[in-house]
Amino acid sequence: MMIPLFKTHELKDDASKGIEVSGKSLFAVRKNGEIYLYWNRCPHIGTPLDWEEDKFLDADNALIQCATHGALFEIDSGRCLVGPCRGKHLQPVAFELADGVVSVAEASLRRA
Repeated sequence: MMIPLFKTHELKDDASKGIEVSGKSLFAVRKNGEIYLYWNRCPHIGTPLDWEEDKFLDADNALIQCATHGALFEIDSGRCLVGPCRGKHLQPVAFELADGVVSVAEASLRRA
């Protein structure tokens, strides 16, 4: 079963959005029209990445930035470029995009 998360028009380009679903914390980023979805966990110590509600990006909206220690991650790959988790990656979440709605499989949420 697919669980709808948000409509694409709700996430503008160069923006991020936190999502709570089935007790799990995810976030989405839209960059150059593409949507990326990750678990909201830093690979260094597992803390949430957001600075405040829906704030996951650095000041230039160019990279994902961890609120705990400032690590910087590529938006498209989730690879850490700077910080104590350098070389590690954020965990992507597989999703489907249909009729302008981003959804995830319920089973993928149970595995996290």
